[in-house]
Amino acid sequence: MNSAAGRRNFLRDSCCGFGTLALASMLREERLVAAGDTLLLPSKPARAKSVIFLFMAGGPSHVDTFDPKPLLTRLDGQPRPKSFGDARYQFVQAGARLLGSRRTFRRHGAAGIEVSDLFPHTAGEIDKIAVIRSCHGDMVVHSAAQYELMSGRVVPGFPSFGSWIVYGLGSESRSLPAYVVMPDPDGALEGGQPMYSNGFLPAAHQPTMLRSGERPILDLELPAGVTMARRRPTIELIQRLNRAAMRAGDDELSARIGVYDLAFRLQTEAPEVFDLSREPQETRELYGVGVEPTHDYGRRCLLARRLVEKGVRFVCVVSGGGPGNKQWDAHKDLEENHLRMAAQVDRPIAGLLSDLERRGLLDETLVVWGGEFGRSPEAQDGKGRDHHNLGFTMWMAGGGVRGGRVVGETDEIGLRAVEKPYHFRDVHTTILHLLGLEQDALKFRHAGRDERLTLVHGKVIEEIV
Repeated sequence: MNSAAGRRNFLRDSCCGFGTLALASMLREERLVAAGDTLLLPSKPARAKSVIFLFMAGGPSHVDTFDPKPLLTRLDGQPRPKSFGDARYQFVQAGARLLGSRRTFRRHGAAGIEVSDLFPHTAGEIDKIAVIRSCHGDMVVHSAAQYELMSGRVVPGFPSFGSWIVYGLGSESRSLPAYVVMPDPDGALEGGQPMYSNGFLPAAHQPTMLRSGERPILDLELPAGVTMARRRPTIELIQRLNRAAMRAGDDELSARIGVYDLAFRLQTEAPEVFDLSREPQETRELYGVGVEPTHDYGRRCLLARRLVEKGVRFVCVVSGGGPGNKQWDAHKDLEENHLRMAAQVDRPIAGLLSDLERRGLLDETLVVWGGEFGRSPEAQDGKGRDHHNLGFTMWMAGGGVRGGRVVGETDEIGLRAVEKPYHFRDVHTTILHLLGLEQDALKFRHAGRDERLTLVHGKVIEEIV
């Protein structure tokens, strides 16, 4: 046996599978060096170390949240003036009338940024936030728009930006997953689990999907009466069976071995991370944990903070799930939908920003807020708004972002991004930039070509970095 093979076998057989993970890391590094790549470390100084993505699934209305449009309100009930051009919708019919916002906007923070009364708590943190009012995407249906938001492509099968980030930076924690998704308890979204997936990246970069409810991971504790000494032979047996079935280049089995190793470490090292009762009552109240309607989203935002504090690289906290009105998908009655949805998330989001700052984590944690599109200026069925991808709002905070500023504009009725328009690819490029990654360097060879997150070259949103 040659020395290299012997060394690899030794690592593989060591420490109940810990050696397997080390071997996988070494082999990946060898492949990267052979390819002339250096993806495991930031290619430039990083401002952020981790990302929390507050995904408002279904598409929150920009003109009712962070992008006030007085002219739209004055034109309420009238046809859209032809001077604003055409727009393609999914359900709004020709001849639909404009729908003015019923919300009240007030100026907040040192810069006097206007925020609607849907987000009074978040408005109190506006000096930490950079509001990007000129975002746009290519698709007007949920599934395709969700794929584009998450992966930069409008079809499934491509890696999410969470997987790309973990591929580029790895994890800082040995006992927790690097990439976590916390779905809404009301159910799945149109894009399904593929929108969060690792696509063609190695399976080790797939997300860990937590369960909704009070127990995000089942069986985290050892069974009653079972000691670690009794559990270890079971783990060793699983490892021997896995090794017996292992073939060179078997990415899926290698990832499964890694999952078993991670599960073992979770049981032994990380139960306390998921135990929110360890948090002071004041902190739980800050997030709205224990009271309705904020308990569920507040609990997940608090868990997101605890995860990044322990080295988790990327956390997606989803608001909205199941059939349309359970999301921010306000087709029939925007007021009822957005008042209900915003009441669930406003206090937890503000609590997250405040808590990250006071713990010294905000400078290294990038918080991103947004959905797959906005909502139409025209009414649907009199009181609702349709999907709208031509101009909408996202925001970022922390992680090197310069807060207390507004970037870009939509036109006077919120129809189209007209000043400094930024596509999803630019949002992705900016996130990578803040993490110290270059879009051209972060690539993976697939089907004979070098793939990257941004299909078309994106630009950094310089106004906020």
